[in-house]
Amino acid sequence: MKLSVLDQSVVPEGSTPATALRNSLDLAGLADRLGYHRYWLAEHHATPSFAGPAPEIMVARVAAETRRIRVGSGGVLLPHYSPLKVAEVFRVLDALSPGRIDLGIGRGIGASSIEAHALAPGSSAGGDDGEFPRKLAELLAFLHRGFPDGHPYGRIQLMPTAGAPEVWLLVASPQSAELAGRLGLPVSIAHFGRPQVTRSVVESYHAAFDSRDGARPRVQIGVGVYCGPTDAEAQRVFASQRLFRLRMGRGLLLPLPPPEAALDGLRGEVEPLAEEVAEWPRCVVGDPDHVHKVLTSMADALDVGEFMLLSTIHAPRDRMRSYELIARRFGLAIEGEGQDG
Repeated sequence: MKLSVLDQSVVPEGSTPATALRNSLDLAGLADRLGYHRYWLAEHHATPSFAGPAPEIMVARVAAETRRIRVGSGGVLLPHYSPLKVAEVFRVLDALSPGRIDLGIGRGIGASSIEAHALAPGSSAGGDDGEFPRKLAELLAFLHRGFPDGHPYGRIQLMPTAGAPEVWLLVASPQSAELAGRLGLPVSIAHFGRPQVTRSVVESYHAAFDSRDGARPRVQIGVGVYCGPTDAEAQRVFASQRLFRLRMGRGLLLPLPPPEAALDGLRGEVEPLAEEVAEWPRCVVGDPDHVHKVLTSMADALDVGEFMLLSTIHAPRDRMRSYELIARRFGLAIEGEGQDG
């Protein structure tokens, strides 16, 4: 089983966005040494909760500072951008780090309608169901020289001319999964966003998958994971995410609170997610054995070979410990320890 990291560059309360970005660089270095397969960076705009509006810049820096791990966007929010420009940027990234760059594409806008308009004035970002498939098809054609004969864009030569990133579609619904399947793309499913539909998304993807070009379906599941040496410690660090999510549900986009303040803030509150019903939990919280048991169960039931782990933990040392405990329990190929993976 492959394990990867999704980093949203969440801003810890009492810190700064600049520090959050440096925390991301530190975590990426650790993930590389621990044997994680990919390190993806998210895109969010105009919010004090998240520090990363430009994943392509972070991808370049992380790729330059790591050796083994694949690095990518999780994801570039295509409704805001020109497909040609995205293709050019990621062609450059692939040229600088050949064979290590992923281009994860999302159809969300990652912002309010005001910010979306400011990012792409005059566009229908988030409002036209046909716009995203058109832009995605155009992006793929630019990357792989796939425009039909006579298309005006077919004469455009992208630089650099060699190489291209591995393209993934980020999905959270059966409809988006079907689009990925028809295009023969691998998918990253946001179980941490909509756990109730994960199985149906996987099934829709496989049912729609077009293998005419020899492509094979590939599924990656994004799961929130909070691991500690004990279940109690895992629950303690998870408290920050519980209050963070409760606030977000009320429209309060604030930095991530520390666990102790979060536990105080949760007293007397009714948490909507506490009664959530899903085949597997949105967030896996526990010691390494518990995390291993739940992820293995999901992998067996859904026939998937990769998980993208998201750990929104306040203290950088606790977040790094969570990923290290998981790496050791799953037997990843930790640098310098002579493991086979």
